[in-house]
Amino acid sequence: MPSPLDHDTLASIGEGAVLLRIFPRLPRAASGLLGPGDDAAVISAPDGRFVVTTDMMIHGPDFRLAWSTPHDLGWKAAASNLSDIAAMGAVPTALVVAIAAPADSPVSLLEGIADGLRDACAALAPGCGVVGGDLSVSPTLTIAVTAFGDLEGRAPVLRSGARLGDIVAVAGVLGEAAAALSVLFTEAVDPLGRPDARLAAALRARTAAQLAPTPPIAAGRVAALAGATAMLDLSDGLAIDSARLARASGVGIDFTLASLGADPARALGGGEDHALLATFPAGAQLPQPFRRIGICVAGEGLTVDGEPHDSAGWDPYRDWAGSAG
Repeated sequence: MPSPLDHDTLASIGEGAVLLRIFPRLPRAASGLLGPGDDAAVISAPDGRFVVTTDMMIHGPDFRLAWSTPHDLGWKAAASNLSDIAAMGAVPTALVVAIAAPADSPVSLLEGIADGLRDACAALAPGCGVVGGDLSVSPTLTIAVTAFGDLEGRAPVLRSGARLGDIVAVAGVLGEAAAALSVLFTEAVDPLGRPDARLAAALRARTAAQLAPTPPIAAGRVAALAGATAMLDLSDGLAIDSARLARASGVGIDFTLASLGADPARALGGGEDHALLATFPAGAQLPQPFRRIGICVAGEGLTVDGEPHDSAGWDPYRDWAGSAG
């Protein structure tokens, strides 16, 4: 039987009551000395340094409410930021989350987002939690997350450290988020091309990689301990992101076509997998779950089996109109 609380909106109960509903659902951070409820959080920093990143998700260019559940939104907001922390070789410790939503949004929307944040942290980065944030009103639902990480005394793994002859390896999936997005745009729309929640729910098994990705967060620390020379998060696509690493390091990258799976074009061009791309010294034994997909070569740019390849990928300023990620 539906609860009367199901009809509560952000405007009808106000910020204070909303926070009281959300706080118990949020994950606690093991490093949090003072969490939500004060003007600012206090987080322990045993290493004396923090790795910090931030990312936004906006209804329209980044997701569609007809396709994503509130839990999906919280999960993906956490996962995308946790992956950036992992790409530095750090261990995620805490999140700060700001949400702007229409005033008539049901409180259950924010509760679902909080549940997604909690479950993503528990599954992908145990010990990481939400230590604070902000709520505001906007006609467009927007979720902004700032993530913190602990280097545990190690040097950060930068994009600029790859060397000639280094092995190029990846942990995680390639092209699956793009394949899922294609399914959503072609099979989860009504006859007028509008996102359809009922169809999306029926296609869940084929779209989860886009709606609720599971990046290999722990692999970032593993790579750092194994001597990775460079690393980054594959958020915009293997081709464009690896070109960024190559440019920062002053090397070229040659991928082996056979290592890119059944659909190399999608593996190279698809974004939002949040896999970790890393380079390791020549002759190194790759740690699990990394697998070899190429090598650092002289020159610049990308090649596949020695043939030049375009480094195109997702660009939010050019491609926003076609995205639902």
